[in-house]
Amino acid sequence: MQRVQKTQVGLLRRLPLFLLIWGFVSLSMWVPAGYGLYLDDHPVSRSFFYSGILGLFGVSMIAIAVSGHTPKRGALGQLLVLLATFAILPVFLAIPFHDALQTTSFLNAYFDMVSAITTTGADLFNDPGRLAAPLHLWRAQVGWIGGLMMWIAASAILAPLSLGGFEVTARGQPGRTVRGFNQAELSDPRGRLIRITRTLAPIYAGLTLVMTILLMIAGEQGLTAICHAMSVMATSGISPVGGIGGSTAGLTGEAILFLFMFFALSRLTFSTDTANQGYARLDKDPEFRIGLMIVIGLPVLLFLRHWLAAYDVDMVGDPLLALRSLWGGMFTVLSFLTTTGFESTDWEEARTWSGLGTPGLILMGLALIGGGVATTAGGVKLLRVFALYLNGLREMERLVHPSSVSGEGVGNRRIQKDGAFIAWIFFMLFALSLATVAVVLAALGSSFEEALVLSIAALSTTGPLINFAAEAPIRINELGDASKIVLCFAMVLGRLETLAIIALLTPSLWRN
Repeated sequence: MQRVQKTQVGLLRRLPLFLLIWGFVSLSMWVPAGYGLYLDDHPVSRSFFYSGILGLFGVSMIAIAVSGHTPKRGALGQLLVLLATFAILPVFLAIPFHDALQTTSFLNAYFDMVSAITTTGADLFNDPGRLAAPLHLWRAQVGWIGGLMMWIAASAILAPLSLGGFEVTARGQPGRTVRGFNQAELSDPRGRLIRITRTLAPIYAGLTLVMTILLMIAGEQGLTAICHAMSVMATSGISPVGGIGGSTAGLTGEAILFLFMFFALSRLTFSTDTANQGYARLDKDPEFRIGLMIVIGLPVLLFLRHWLAAYDVDMVGDPLLALRSLWGGMFTVLSFLTTTGFESTDWEEARTWSGLGTPGLILMGLALIGGGVATTAGGVKLLRVFALYLNGLREMERLVHPSSVSGEGVGNRRIQKDGAFIAWIFFMLFALSLATVAVVLAALGSSFEEALVLSIAALSTTGPLINFAAEAPIRINELGDASKIVLCFAMVLGRLETLAIIALLTPSLWRN
């Protein structure tokens, strides 16, 4: 048994990382193939089954051709593989989707797969009934795989390179390996990747399974339960029934999803492996505390506005309506803060109570803030917001007492100064990216509102914003081909972040 395990580890170390990912997604195609066979949907089943065989054949041939070559690019090379996974692999993922659907262009299929694997979840097909059940499962499954890759990549690739939000607390420059990690693992990045995959993958799969079972117990249909479970764990917001409104689990189902969304607020909810120079306790983690403050504080503020509006129209006497309004606000705020994008069935009730119009700015602001570092959530990340908060607080103190010394601890003092500086650089790069994408989309024919919503949705990886943030839902399938390509680029950029793309331009990467 030990000899077999050593052989498997040796194979994982020798094969290029992109081939391993390609082989894994090829095998995963047999899941919707089997589901299609169970439903007697043989054309769809054949599309996925043959595509899986094609993928495994291609992986085998390339693996034989490069069997004598050992990858030498290190952690930056793994970052390059991650970029290729989000930008190039969807070409292969779109093949069975396009062949099974047959009523859309290959570019639309590619767009949908990029949206899924980056956990954006932008819905190109507005009518859920247009897709067969195995296609819904495939979209959710691709999003789930994309979330798993980001979970693993955050600990194995981004943390050692001080990227993905870790640059705020790390003692080094973004894009370069830093102290504080096992030096043996830094010299063997593939070994670190294997170890972290073995640690996190069972947790990720186990949480998804538990959530699926709980949703089915609550009365959810099987396909919807597993798709919603995978969507929440990956924060993709992909649903086979058009969102929570089509769910049959009711309030109990929403409560289950609500609890599992907290895993996207802080990395400490599932692991302390990446808590470098940070906080080992969840109740001391600034990300989790800021997230709780937003999830509780913002709905309460909206509720107070609801209360005043209700008082004016003499609706104060309905406590059930008040509770539904408060719950709808809390669920929706947490959903968009974690960039999942599910809207509570009581959110409309909350808006009706207060007379609140389309809360597009609130939802876009939540998506831009995003979730925790080393989670599947997108956005700017709560740790960067915390760094800027500490810096702003310190600057106000110095206005009153110019000669004062910061009373923060050693870790917070570092975040307060150097961490805030790099966080501000990221904010500026994010703002420039947002402005560039919005201007390009506007030049390609979108209105200002549409361009802004589409840009924020893509860069924050919160696809459901497209349906909820604007006055009317934006139909992506009505956009031109050039606009779809720009959005694909924006989704990949939002998933990897600008600092990671800049790190790939490091000359040392290309000298190896």
